[in-house]
Amino acid sequence: MDNRIFGVETEFGCLVADPDLGRPEDIVEEIKNHLFFDRRIGAIDYHARDDVFEPAQSGGFLMNGSRLYVDAVGSHLEYATAECRSLRDLVANDRAGQRLITSAIKDLGLSDVVSVYNNSIDHFGGHTFGCHENFLVRAEGELLNGNLHFLIPFLVTRQIYAGVGRVGGHILYAGDAPTDEQLAENPIDYIWVSHVYNVEPDPTVDFQLSQRSDHILKAVASRVRFNRALINPKWETMYTRNGMTRLHLLFGESNQNQYAYALKVGTTAMAIRTCEDGLIDNDVLLAHPVSVLRDISRDSTYKWEAVNVYGAVTNALEVQRRYLEAAELYRGESEQTDWILDQWGYILDALKNDPMKLGDKLDWVAKKLICEQYMKETGVSWQDDSLQSVDLEYHNIDPQLSLFHGLETTQLVSETEIMVAQLNAPEDTRAKGRGKLVEYVLGKKGTPIYAFDWSSAQIDRSRIVYMEDPLDTYETPCDQWGNQVFNNENL
Repeated sequence: MDNRIFGVETEFGCLVADPDLGRPEDIVEEIKNHLFFDRRIGAIDYHARDDVFEPAQSGGFLMNGSRLYVDAVGSHLEYATAECRSLRDLVANDRAGQRLITSAIKDLGLSDVVSVYNNSIDHFGGHTFGCHENFLVRAEGELLNGNLHFLIPFLVTRQIYAGVGRVGGHILYAGDAPTDEQLAENPIDYIWVSHVYNVEPDPTVDFQLSQRSDHILKAVASRVRFNRALINPKWETMYTRNGMTRLHLLFGESNQNQYAYALKVGTTAMAIRTCEDGLIDNDVLLAHPVSVLRDISRDSTYKWEAVNVYGAVTNALEVQRRYLEAAELYRGESEQTDWILDQWGYILDALKNDPMKLGDKLDWVAKKLICEQYMKETGVSWQDDSLQSVDLEYHNIDPQLSLFHGLETTQLVSETEIMVAQLNAPEDTRAKGRGKLVEYVLGKKGTPIYAFDWSSAQIDRSRIVYMEDPLDTYETPCDQWGNQVFNNENL
């Protein structure tokens, strides 16, 4: 594939069975502190990255190049993978984060009473947890300067293989703007709010492809608090480096299945490239993409129909096929590119023939099969609350407890690779150099002075290492004066 950097941010939910232990917000602080202060696998931020969202000591960068922190909005754990160029590295780095959280819970003796989930929906409260994808794109290229709308049909329809499945649905309806008192009492929750919506369960939906489709309000939006969109393009200049910037995709959910996870990111990278290269035509554009998003997710007949901007009826399989055909131009450039194209075509054919035979590869199919088996054994209906618990336990990140991990699935990386990825960054991005620098400052005696960011690292009171090129490994990093940081003794 082309020199594309990608990474994924996952927000985690936490349940605490024993209220005497404290609130979930207290437990996630314990997990974070154990990993940074007891296990010392990362350099915690002693500075505030953001006074509201990421105050001091909310988290930091790990030796494997990733970032783990407690997001102040909702006080939930969040894990951002290292920058990756290979899907295999991405899957390993992502799963490494889950294993680190699980091991911390076990170290703290909380395994019987604390569970963490990469679930994307709260069935009862109506909240959603994000799983956001990030792709390196050209800031001055065609994508962000005219072709971004060509990516929307792909994102709307990829849920037919990328969706994780959901029991039930939600209805969103208008609420009241926050009062001045609410704004004062809840500065974090309301900081970006211009209009608040309310959420109610939708009893007409038994099962759907996507957990988050009911909660998407816009196709593209820059301010996204209570204004959730498919794409948050990050047009702010602060995110632009060397003519490149970050495309931030909000509509996604955390795949348990490694195959579905890799296919989602791989096909999206390909689709982005086809849009950058001007290979997608106007007739792929959908008339009402946000409505189509919900309609496809809720279509139990699997026809997945939509209407394009010219009034012609199409369907999700045809739309996906158009992007695949355009991406065939890149076949032969790498083994990874060919894997994506091969599996993309295979999945579209299999979905057309019989989606329910894909339980070993697609999360929504596997989850639906589990739910149907449960209903057969217990005699309950889709409306029974216990089905929502089954839905949730599919996403338990502890392999010993998760319903997903009891299945026979298509694995792309081994447990050994995941174990290695807990402390080792990918070898071909700047994450490698940053991981080494994290290890370097952790090895210093006394209280080191440092400050890490994705593109730079202050390693003492006066030295800074700039890492603006995500494609450079910076494995022999130099400070701002050109002096090498490492010597033979501390390599």
